[in-house]
Amino acid sequence: MRAMFIGMDPPKHDRIKQLFQAGFTPKRIAAHEEEIRRIVVATLEGLEGQERCDLVVDVGQTVVSRVIGSFMGIPPEDDAMWARMMNATLGASDPDLNPDGVEGAVEKTVPEIFERCGEMIAARRENPSDDLTSVLVHAEIDGERLEEHEIVMGFFLLVAAGNDSTKATYCSGMQAILQDPAQKRMLLDDPGLIGDAVEESLRMFPAFAHFRRTATGDTELSGQTIRAGEKVVMWYVSSNRDETRYEDADEFDLTRRAEHQAFGAGGRHFCLGTALARLELRILIEETLKRYPEIALDGRPAHAATQFVNQLKSLPVRLRP
Repeated sequence: MRAMFIGMDPPKHDRIKQLFQAGFTPKRIAAHEEEIRRIVVATLEGLEGQERCDLVVDVGQTVVSRVIGSFMGIPPEDDAMWARMMNATLGASDPDLNPDGVEGAVEKTVPEIFERCGEMIAARRENPSDDLTSVLVHAEIDGERLEEHEIVMGFFLLVAAGNDSTKATYCSGMQAILQDPAQKRMLLDDPGLIGDAVEESLRMFPAFAHFRRTATGDTELSGQTIRAGEKVVMWYVSSNRDETRYEDADEFDLTRRAEHQAFGAGGRHFCLGTALARLELRILIEETLKRYPEIALDGRPAHAATQFVNQLKSLPVRLRP
């Protein structure tokens, strides 16, 4: 876990994260808008002729896998394989996402990730490319290359976040929109509000429920004494609905324009993929409503049975009346 920069402290954290920062600036991400829109449109066009679909499986997963795959140098034919492995690992306690159980994920899926990632690492060593996997393979920190397990875990962090986070918030956000015909009509009448829909979706449905940190000194928080070395869980699904900060915190409201902590609370560990996630979410919601303006819920959504990932595993919809 400490081989991922999300679990590192300075100085190593800052040096490794800096390797990727240039590839994830808002300007660089904006340059990918046309390609991301092409991926979304092609996915939605692939539903032509269908009356129904599952937004999680048929749209959300398909789009995000290809977007992060294009950044990492994963060929399109391998998207489903990597999505399966990431879902099984992050949602290990859900029997649909991971039929092998938690022990199976540790004994079977994680070694498979290392093996397949090792094959990509070997290929990039032989033939460097311009993708982020190659950046990891050939990066030097203080004159030294990353060790193989550090490359694997850096790769895992980016592919896992890219596969799960945007899919989670898109599908939960779409569910909220479809449950409220008035707000759906607002978006159809004024697509300029889609940016607000993205932020409210991020507030209400952060992709991950929590992260854990270790206190580096004694402190007190809301009357609770925290000692140096104790573990502190940051529960994002609670902070984003803090009743002292938001009115009607459990209501989806396009006009709220509230701040949130879906990408963290700023500082060193603020999410690297913030600009990419916002762009993907905007295009996904925009193109879904544009192509299927009469889309409606068509069955019972199913939540992933896991404490960490905060997402739907199924969202059945009817595309047309």
